This record gives sequence, structure tokens and C-alpha cells, in this order.
Amino acid sequence: MKRAGVATPQSDIVPVFKLYGEQIGWPTPDLLHCESILQRSSLYEWHIRVHQHAELVQLLYLHKGQAEIEVEGERYVVNESSIQVVPSLCVHGFRFSPGTQGYVLSLALPLLSKLEAQFGGQLDVLSQPGCIPVKRSSRHIRSVFTTLLEEYTHENDAREMMLYSLLGVLLVWLNRQGTPSKVIEDKSERKRGVLRQFARLVESHYREHLSLAEYAQRLGVSTTHLNCLCREFHGASALSVLHQRLLLEAKRSLQYTSMTITQVSDYLGFSDVTYFSRFFRKRGGMTPKEFKMKMQ
Repeated sequence: MKRAGVATPQSDIVPVFKLYGEQIGWPTPDLLHCESILQRSSLYEWHIRVHQHAELVQLLYLHKGQAEIEVEGERYVVNESSIQVVPSLCVHGFRFSPGTQGYVLSLALPLLSKLEAQFGGQLDVLSQPGCIPVKRSSRHIRSVFTTLLEEYTHENDAREMMLYSLLGVLLVWLNRQGTPSKVIEDKSERKRGVLRQFARLVESHYREHLSLAEYAQRLGVSTTHLNCLCREFHGASALSVLHQRLLLEAKRSLQYTSMTITQVSDYLGFSDVTYFSRFFRKRGGMTPKEFKMKMQ
């Protein structure tokens, strides 16, 4: 890996996408998304312009070819088998040589919270950007990513269990490669730190319907400041972030479980099913019943 100098300063407005090039919401009810570098990058002439994700952590596995990677205003060239970690809210972009082979794995923050609960602590390797050479583990890592994509794109028996097992193998390997170097704390990083803490709190308490004031108090900030941060990085208010998390879980429960609409309403902490239905229709564009029929 070799340095390619310092990138030019970013503009004040950096586009925030769910996935690069898509203005629509998260394209799958799964909490992860896996695709080849070819699948998306070839559509954009192998150039993924600078952007960021408020709700995702990404792992880019470069197997063969060359990538010029831009992360937080710095650029470097990678031409060996490596995994680039891109934390949530991290400004990044890629330029690949044509024909580059590899994969991009996107992990939604709710999934990371579940995985960290299994690990018994925060996965520090995913909280800071870093490029990790694969070296002698090349065959093993390539097999993990290849199988991940295969499982992701097919509806095999116990698909979710298999996906999470493979993901666990990958994250254990990454975590064993050592603690990432400490980044210099600046104003922008402090903002990201508050939002990452907010994401963890939301994941732990979204079913309790805590007030924004309660979240802000636990974060040690004002509700106004929390809203400003969410609008800056998420493009939405803090309340909208909370509501989107509730809506995601509602959709997953309606699609993947046998719970009735009333049971889903109770599970998500709504006072009554009528209120839940109004909430779902306002946020999801249809009633829970219509959504359930559509999925069937």
C-alpha cells in the first residue's frame, strides 16, 4: 500500500446515501447487503465518488486489481489483497482499475449492535477507518466473501443463520488483526462520536419510546444540538431517525415472523394497534395489513 498524497478539501455538503447511487431506502429487509465490486462500480466507470453513510458500516474486500481509496480527506493506493473498513459517517470514495475483483459488504447499525452484544463489547476495528492486508489469509477470506455473496443472493434453508455465522467468522478475523491506531480527535470526529452513541442508545431503547429529551440527556447534549447533528449527517431530525428504526423493525416482524399486526404493535411498545397502524401508514406509505399482503 502506498500513499498518493492528501486529497483536496471536501465541500461543505457531502451526499449521504443508503447505498451509493441509490436515492431509495435500504433495498432489502436484511440488515446486511453484499455485492461484488463489479456489480456497482462498473455502472459508474469504476469510480465511486466521495459520499458517506449515516446508518452503515462497510467492508470493502479487494481481491485482485488496484484501488485508489479516499477516506476523510486522504488518498492512498492499494494493490494487494486487503479489507478496507469504512465506519458509519466516514467520508469516503473509491476509484478502481477496470476489472478489479472483490466484494463490498454493508452492515446496518442494528445488526452491528446485535453482533457486539455477542462479542461482549464494542468492535473497535469497525469504529475507525483502516486498510487491513489479508496476506496469508487470502484464500480463507476470499472463501468467506464468496460464500457470503452466494448465501445472500439465494433463499436457502437457514439462510440468516448461515449469513450471520459467516459474518461472525469475518469479524473475529478482523478483530484479531490488532487495535486500529488512535485517530486525532477534532470537532468533526466528536460530532460523529455523539451520533454513534445515539445509534447505540436507539438500538437498545427504541421499543421503549423514550423522549428525545431523555436521549439527549444520556448523551450529554441538548435536544437542539442532537437534532442539528442528525440533520447534518442523516438529513433528518432525531425523531425521524427513531421512527425509521421502529418502521424497519415493524416491516421485518411483519415479513419474517408469524406475529399478527396486534402482536407486532405490542412488541414494539405501541399503546394500541390503531396508533401503530397510523404510524406505519404515515411512515411506510401503506397500512400494516397492505404491507403484509404485499410481502406474501
